[in-house]
Formats: sequence, C-alpha cells, structure tokens
Amino acid sequence: MKYTVSIEIALPRERVAQLLADPAQLPKWLRGLVVHEPLHGEHGQVGTKSRVVLQMGQQKIEGTEIVTRREPADLHAIPRESVVHFERELVTEGMWSAARERLTDVGPEMTLWESENEYRFSGLMMRLVGLLMPGAFRKQSLKHMQDFKAFAEQGKDVREAKD
Repeated sequence: MKYTVSIEIALPRERVAQLLADPAQLPKWLRGLVVHEPLHGEHGQVGTKSRVVLQMGQQKIEGTEIVTRREPADLHAIPRESVVHFERELVTEGMWSAARERLTDVGPEMTLWESENEYRFSGLMMRLVGLLMPGAFRKQSLKHMQDFKAFAEQGKDVREAKD
C-alpha cells in the first residue's frame, strides 16, 4: 500500500526541519509516542537504529526504526533551492513501512511538507487490516502532520489535548 499526504506550515523551511529533527519535540506533536530511543547511532542521523513504542487506543505497537536518508545533514543555512529529505523505515510484528518526507520552501514563511508512505504486511491479520482499512493509515499520517503544524505554528502540545 502506498499513499502521499501533504500540508503547508506557516514557518520557514529551516525552522520546520529543525523542529522535525529535534527528539525533545517529538512527544509534543507525535500523538501516542511512548518511547523513541536510539539503540545505536545519534537520533535522526543516517544509519541510526531506534526502538519506537506507540500507544494507539488500547494497542501498543513496538518496532525498530532505521534512518535511511537525511539531506542536508546540517539543518542550518539550508540553500533556498534545496529540498530537505528525511527518510526512515519502521519494522514491527507483521508490518514494514517506509516514510519519505520532503520539505520544500514555498515562500519566505511557508513550507510544504510532503510525506510519501509505503506499507507491506505479513501474516493474515495484518494483511486483512491493510486490505480492509487502508484509509485509516492515510488518516493517521495526516493527523500526525496536522498535530505537528499546530505544535509548530501555535505551540499546541498533543499531550494536553482533550480528544
């Protein structure tokens, strides 16, 4: 299963990239995050392997994330014409996924965030989930992006949300 979602954020691309890459900010916008800890490597750097635990309703999902691309490596003084890339793979029981994030400068105070997502399922239950509920994955990805936008633009913290 593959899909792409996008959102515009009213901040300069360099600031958006820095916020996305900052591990201290993750719990403020990544709803359901319980743990995101590097097992080896430095958070966000290519080759880093991390343990990730997410709480989604009554279900706890644990997996291993590997950062496969980060360009540019230095998120300061990014040339205007450059596109920022963050890519990672996540492996959990019954599922492999890849996220390819692109940040494009669309104005002095506006960034376009495009997220291309791919999922592969193994095991009967996960294949059924992927087949019967593909819209749920897209909806969840877009919700994470909307939560990040609210955090980045207005300082809203998902841990304080009532929903």
